Order: sequence, then C-alpha cells, then structure tokens
Amino acid sequence: MSLNVREVDLGALNSLTKYPSIPTYHALDAGNGGLLETCVRFAGPVIGTEKVDGTNARVISLPGGDFLLGSREELLYAKGDLIGDPAQGIVAALRAFAEGLAPVTDDVIRVHYVEVYGGKVTGASKQYTGSRTTVGHRMFDCLELADHRAMLAKPRAEISAWREAGGQPFVPEGELVAIAERDGIDLVPRLFTLDPADLPCEIDKMRQFLGERLPTTLVALDEQAGGQPEGIVLRSADRSTIAKARFQDYDRTLRRRK
Repeated sequence: MSLNVREVDLGALNSLTKYPSIPTYHALDAGNGGLLETCVRFAGPVIGTEKVDGTNARVISLPGGDFLLGSREELLYAKGDLIGDPAQGIVAALRAFAEGLAPVTDDVIRVHYVEVYGGKVTGASKQYTGSRTTVGHRMFDCLELADHRAMLAKPRAEISAWREAGGQPFVPEGELVAIAERDGIDLVPRLFTLDPADLPCEIDKMRQFLGERLPTTLVALDEQAGGQPEGIVLRSADRSTIAKARFQDYDRTLRRRK
C-alpha cells in the first residue's frame, strides 16, 4: 500500500523519523560539561565505528516510491520538488542517492541516516578535506517502521516521547551492512568488535583507547585533510545500547584535572 507524500502529516513524519539523542559513553556533568566516572554498560559484543563530524541527514523512503530529504531537525525536500532548501548542502549531496534507491515495496517507512561532511558543512570540515567544495557522505544507521500509519495518527508530543524513549525500530548491525551493500552507500568505518570487558571505564584510559583505535580519520576526502577524528560510536550488534565517545570531551575533562 502506497503512502503519498502530499497526503502525509509532515510534522508528524518529521518527528517520527528524527534521529534521537545519543548519550556519551561517560556521563556528562550537567554543571560544567565535563565527564563523570560513570560509563555505559554493554551486555554483549561492542562494535566501534568512526563518528564523523558533519551534519546529520535523513533519506526518508515511503511505501510506493515517494521520498523526502531532511536535516536532523527539518524536512528539506520531497520527490518532485523543483527547489529544495539548500541548508548545509544536504539536498545537493543526497538527492541523486535518494532518486537511485529502489522504491519501497513493503508497507514500511525506511530511513537512511547519513552524515554529510566536508566542504563548508561544519567548522570541522577541514579535517576531512582541504577543499571548500568537496563533500562526502556515509550512512551510520537505518530504521524500518512497519506500524507507521498508527504512529502518524498520534499527537506529535506522544511521537516525540516515543522517539526519545528508544521506540524507533533501528535495524541490527548485520542488516545495516546488507542494506548499505544493496543500496550502494558506504557506511561509517567499522573499527573493531570487542568484548565489553575490554572497553575502559576510566576516563584517562578511555582517552588513550580512542587515540590508539582511531589516531586519524578514515574518511578523509583528499590529501589536504587535517585528519583529526571526532570520536568513536559504540553500539551493540542489535543496537539496543549505543553511546558516543568524543576526543574533545575527554581532552576537556583531563585538562581540568591538571
């Protein structure tokens, strides 16, 4: 059964497909922004991937063939639009990819979550390219929502609460890899799979771990890139647990201890 983009409550669809907040691996002190000696616990193998410092984007595919492009907060373009919102270069970077996707034949909403980086996207773009025009993109997550008709009928406040409580059905690691291969899009780099006991829970040791596991970015777009990575995302294979570890958070915390 198709879902016509012109007939959908776009505000509800926007909220339904926004990417949720991801906690830091070490808890943040609400008072000073530093890290606390409390870390996220994983129950099984931990997959580490590079966290790319760009802008969070969405390719939202509806059953029947329509699609929309969005930033983290807003919808920017729908299939067939003559003019798209140029915010952060997302439409220019992802429209060809979205147009090349096979139409969704199952009655699901599928969302590819993609980091767009380089060019003039963020202040960190120079770490990935020496050019102001070279832009890259990598997929970092995907969800497939089967009960979308019931969800779209709910009040937006209820949808938002569901999303932030972890209600979105993200695909597990194996399926994510398969989707990326099928749809011809590169994933953010996979760095390691570890037993949770091998993941440091001390702040200083975690900073050392980051430097050893990701000394330089693996997604540089040219030889003029600065090469400094943002950090690592840690996730369980079924994606039930996920957290981010950023170099700047550890460096800031450790400086304050001196």
